[in-house]
Amino acid sequence: MAIPRILVVDDDPDMRQMMCEFLRRNACIALPAASETDVRQHLSGGRIDLILLDVMLGDENGLDICRSLRRDQDVPIIMVSALSADHQRMAGYEVGADDYIAKPFNPGLMMARVRAVLSRAKRSSSLTYRRRIQTFAFGGWVYDGKQDEVRSPQGYLVSLSRRETGLLKVLLANPHIPLTREEIALALDVTGDHDKPDATGRAIDVLVGRLRSKIEADPKTPEMIRTERGVGYVFAVDVTATDA
Repeated sequence: MAIPRILVVDDDPDMRQMMCEFLRRNACIALPAASETDVRQHLSGGRIDLILLDVMLGDENGLDICRSLRRDQDVPIIMVSALSADHQRMAGYEVGADDYIAKPFNPGLMMARVRAVLSRAKRSSSLTYRRRIQTFAFGGWVYDGKQDEVRSPQGYLVSLSRRETGLLKVLLANPHIPLTREEIALALDVTGDHDKPDATGRAIDVLVGRLRSKIEADPKTPEMIRTERGVGYVFAVDVTATDA
């Protein structure tokens, strides 16, 4: 249940903002960038699941950046460009792009292409391990994905509701990443009504409170699920995943 972290690389601030806002409304974490330096900083600073890379970046060229990234990165890359002739698309594929979107584009179509590339990447990386189910260790606790059980550091089982388990999975998949209430709600579809962010926020706060009461030593001063002021929540402990 990792929330996709997508890097939007465009030197046009309006286009960059539009793409980021649309991705965020569609259950993604969107991170803006304007240059190869920005891209490298994001890649070294945390997980990136896909890059939307504009071809024309002022003094830089997206094709050159894609070629450079492919020397040491296997992150999926979708080229975005107003240049849409066949030979221009082929140039993108030749430097290692996974897909190519021509401007102007329908945001819904962009989202469909993003999901398709993410799905292919996930399937490709997991085919060998399709029968393996992960176990997560965090702060002395263990979540057994095969048995769908949570065990405390003292060894006793803790009963979680379906929603509480879902929230825990989202947090385990995104450790040390501040998540907004909306991002968590979209990952869980808590209310089913994304047009009411206030209601969604309250639902998430209640759900976080219930999970804290079951896994925190002191729910009033939580050490694992911490409130990130001005953002939402962050799972503030290291998580180790192993294949069962």
